[in-house]
Amino acid sequence: MSVSEINAEIRTEFGKGGARRTRRAGKTPAVLYGHGEAPKHLSLPSLEFASAIRYGGMTNVLTLTFPDGTKATALPKAIQRDPLKNTYEHADLLLVRRGEKLTVEIPVHLVGEPARGTLVMQEQDTIAIIADATRLPDQLDVSIEGLDVGERVNAGDVTLPVGSELAADPEALIVMITGSPTAAEMEGETAAEAEAEAGEPGGEGESAGSAES
Repeated sequence: MSVSEINAEIRTEFGKGGARRTRRAGKTPAVLYGHGEAPKHLSLPSLEFASAIRYGGMTNVLTLTFPDGTKATALPKAIQRDPLKNTYEHADLLLVRRGEKLTVEIPVHLVGEPARGTLVMQEQDTIAIIADATRLPDQLDVSIEGLDVGERVNAGDVTLPVGSELAADPEALIVMITGSPTAAEMEGETAAEAEAEAGEPGGEGESAGSAES
């Protein structure tokens, strides 16, 4: 579990214009809501917030400290990101309390090496669990050590942290181990793809025929 402390300020400007001014000031617009309380519009230091998310992800517990000394504990719920600038444009934060149970998607981390000559097919990147909001794991380790062709790992096979329980279907497939293609099979696939491309409209075969006519 990751915990980050961030100074937060109450935002008094709203709308697109207010959000742009907040970003120009080096801060990220955010909204804090939950537990039936009125939403609070916040501004967070952009560099600190970005560092917290990149380090701890969406399970990072944020301790927000306000200018009057009060604090709030929150989890990132949704984040708008600018893919070109690689910056965070806006964040929705969920107010949480210690001992409160939440259903969250936790990233899957594969550990170990399967048997030689096999290929790992990962079907899901996350697993939904129910856990204490302030004690969420950063990831769930899924062992593939020594697994051979045909073996699989389902959600119900994954070891969960103490105090948490599975929210996903226990039979949901996480990882399947298959056989690696042989060199001959790969050459055959490459030849088949080349033949298919040559036979497509606009391919070399059709162009040659058009030139002769």
